[in-house]
Amino acid sequence: MDLANAYAALVADLPAVFSMGIVALVGLVMVGLDSFRNNHPAIPWMGVGALALGAVWEVAHLGAPQGTAFFDTIRTGGFAAFINLIVLLTGLATILLSNPYLSRLKRDYGEVYALIMYATVGMLLLGVANDMISIFLGLETMSVCLYVLTGLVREDEGAVESALKYFLLGAFATGFFLYGIALMYGATGTLTLPAMAQAELATPTSQLLFWGGLGLFLVGFFFKVSAAPFHMWTPDVYQGAPTPLTGYMSTASKAAAFAALILVLFYAVPGGEATMVLAVIAVITMVLGNVMALSQRNVKRMLAYSSIAHAGYVLVGLAAGSSAGYSGALFYLLVYAIMNIGAFGVMGLLEWDEKQGREQTLSSLAGIGEQRPLLGTTMGIFMFSLIGFPPLGGFIGKYLVFAPAVEAGLTWLVVIGVLMSATSAYYYLRVVYVFWMQSPDDVEAEGYTEAALPQATPAALGTLVVCAVALLVLGVFFGGVIETTAAFFDATAMATAP
Repeated sequence: MDLANAYAALVADLPAVFSMGIVALVGLVMVGLDSFRNNHPAIPWMGVGALALGAVWEVAHLGAPQGTAFFDTIRTGGFAAFINLIVLLTGLATILLSNPYLSRLKRDYGEVYALIMYATVGMLLLGVANDMISIFLGLETMSVCLYVLTGLVREDEGAVESALKYFLLGAFATGFFLYGIALMYGATGTLTLPAMAQAELATPTSQLLFWGGLGLFLVGFFFKVSAAPFHMWTPDVYQGAPTPLTGYMSTASKAAAFAALILVLFYAVPGGEATMVLAVIAVITMVLGNVMALSQRNVKRMLAYSSIAHAGYVLVGLAAGSSAGYSGALFYLLVYAIMNIGAFGVMGLLEWDEKQGREQTLSSLAGIGEQRPLLGTTMGIFMFSLIGFPPLGGFIGKYLVFAPAVEAGLTWLVVIGVLMSATSAYYYLRVVYVFWMQSPDDVEAEGYTEAALPQATPAALGTLVVCAVALLVLGVFFGGVIETTAAFFDATAMATAP
């Protein structure tokens, strides 16, 4: 590496991390302001402004050519802009939904919003990483912030238990992750993703090191995206964490982690050698997630198992090992982020048990659609989209991950995916049924009263409406997004990229 013009190169590369830089800078300003004016009401709006500015910047760079920056440690161009856009918009929605929720819990701390900002910085780095060190730094920056946010309500035993489980199992998974990186580096002599694919594995020992390292590396990634059988932390953590923050960790972190996995599979492991591993994990994840969700009485826990199942659907697209599969996975991540951030947002605004919804059952919300029609309507849209019901974005997303798998000869995998999607209709439609077709007189009283429901702010309600409308738009006018994501993996463009 030539460091003669290092400083000039660093300055020239700064626009590549504009969004990351502005989010990190505003997070630092939040901490400074909070130290002088504790829990200042302007702090969350500073985060909203920074995330919105970053999102506008990324929209303007969706058509930028592929490239690298900072000595090939991160990727630039349309792929990076698309993933950054998902993460930034998810963080923006989370702050808007969290503000009334945390105020009601008296946990509206300035540090919470700063942690959201720095978790977002980690996700932005993870989603555009071009070498293993960048992947690790992004992953751990994100994870440490999420560990703290999970245990935000320290007086609640469920929150503390969730945070402890998340931290211990996350640290254990990081060990696998790092050991896998070490073995891959030992086999190839490089940490840069494209260089790994070009390294010659001339001996059986080097091949064993590389593929063994890749296996351990995937274990760490499967943990982060809640893929079975590395999912055991997900239901407990999602159930015990503050509800809007649960939506954040189930969407933004998953989008960033899957983006990094796509980059590794596309650049470091070309040729689809990992197809069968991904297909097997996809089957286990889809089946376990959907079957376990059937019996859940708590909506947050049901959505946790649903999140596991949707990780399996994304893996179906990755198992295809084709540009169309990767492109479809990106579209699915966008739609999934909108669906889940909306679903958890609704549940946050319907939470009355004062325990982060941990003990609140679905039946306790019988008839809520008539009492809160806007929340009931948006929740219905989110549930139908999660099923994959046309003409919503969820239907297009599932088609785009299933179709490439059929073309790759994985018809059996798609059949299982379709059957599991049909199975999921039971527990998603059950939410709609309870909200709109069941009367409170039909269920056993659980201490719920209309006065116990929190008051939603216009910003929170507006966020849910925007998410619902976005799903309708993506389900009808999806062509432009598909063309954009497909261009990221165009053979000519990728051949000229570093």
